[in-house]
Amino acid sequence: MEAAANQSVDAYAARHGYPTKPVETDRIPPGIPYIIGNEAAERFSFYGMRAILVIFMSQYLLNSQGKLDPMKPEETKYWYHLFVAGVYYLPLLGAILADGFWGKYRTILYLSVVYCLGNFALALDSTRIGLFTGMALIVIGAGGIKPCVSATVGDQFGKANQHLLSRVYGWFYFAINVGSVISTVIIPSVLDKYGPRVAFAIPGILMLLATLIFWSGRAKFVHMPPAGETFLKDTFNFANLKLLSRLILLFAFVAVFWSLYDQTSSAWVLQAEHMDRTIFGYECKAAQVQAINPFLILVFIPLFSYVIYPIAGKFGEVTPLRKIAVGLFLTVIAFAISAYVEQHISEKPTIWWQLLGFTFMTAAEILISITCLEYSYTQAPARLKSLVMSIYLCSIGTGDLFTALVNKVIQNADGTSKLTGPQYYWFFTGLMLVTAIVFMFVTPLMKSREPVEKKLITTV
Repeated sequence: MEAAANQSVDAYAARHGYPTKPVETDRIPPGIPYIIGNEAAERFSFYGMRAILVIFMSQYLLNSQGKLDPMKPEETKYWYHLFVAGVYYLPLLGAILADGFWGKYRTILYLSVVYCLGNFALALDSTRIGLFTGMALIVIGAGGIKPCVSATVGDQFGKANQHLLSRVYGWFYFAINVGSVISTVIIPSVLDKYGPRVAFAIPGILMLLATLIFWSGRAKFVHMPPAGETFLKDTFNFANLKLLSRLILLFAFVAVFWSLYDQTSSAWVLQAEHMDRTIFGYECKAAQVQAINPFLILVFIPLFSYVIYPIAGKFGEVTPLRKIAVGLFLTVIAFAISAYVEQHISEKPTIWWQLLGFTFMTAAEILISITCLEYSYTQAPARLKSLVMSIYLCSIGTGDLFTALVNKVIQNADGTSKLTGPQYYWFFTGLMLVTAIVFMFVTPLMKSREPVEKKLITTV
């Protein structure tokens, strides 16, 4: 079977002229800078667009006659979270295309073009037609490439540099947040000064740049060929299905975290509109407050890696599941702060309260998101990397779908909400607390296996 796999790889290499096996080196693989550069530009595009989406829908949206026709808060949150859910469900399609038919490289390249078109659709049309067309194209493009990019990072490593994988995933996440923090600060100001056409066009240009960076590195990084029929056989192998079921159980708990986390870009933005947003004498825009999250991540990644984890390791083993458990409880604290703020919203509380909530939420993100990213890859069978990554991303989609449905259900016919003011925030806080407690009791059932077969990583 291994010989047949090697013949398939060699045939692919001869046909396309690209490397299909990692370079045996104890250093960072040569393709990594192109992948991380692509990710930084793509994340600038995505988070820049996402930072202003709620404000656009609630303040700038036009009707077919060109007159202002904004959405109400619950409708805004419903469509926003439905959009994010789509972005994180479509990775399933991307994984099937990448692992079964096109390979990761072509999947990323083709769907990146669709992604670009989505941004430009938002820039060219400020009506609901332009909004929904742009969102649909971005769902296909951004969602389709998500599992492929992160899995391509792991594909670059061989036996000699396998020990660098964890560090590179940390820098991969670091690149995501460099793009995020810059765009989240800049794009809301562009929207305010120049309007939605320019504000959405800039993310479109950055996505075009991301596509060109990825294309330019095509001869440098490893191209894993699609598995074809073997993909289906591997997927429905009993041992792999058993492994996937354990991961899905874990991701079900993580989905609740994402339900709360992604509201920092919707409910928290709308909440910030009614807060005193003065920071060191500067009044920031509601959409710009989100920039504290990627900024804190840039600080927290080295802090957790080189300080907190080593110190915690002196008192007990720092396992992935323990990191996730702590992260879930930190999320409870973060959302409880937002509930407290909402209770005092008519005193126009200072934005520093929300920044405190972001601090706890970002710490939870470090403990949960980065851990799940690496855990998903190391637990996945060699031929199912993209599929496992896509299943993990579906946990994000599930969380956002749940939030969207909650906002749909609580809407009354007269435009009011069944969960008014702080009730909305306390509902999600209580849900997270119950989830975190149940997770503690279920954790012993989630047995991990040893990291993936390194031999397969280098030969298949």
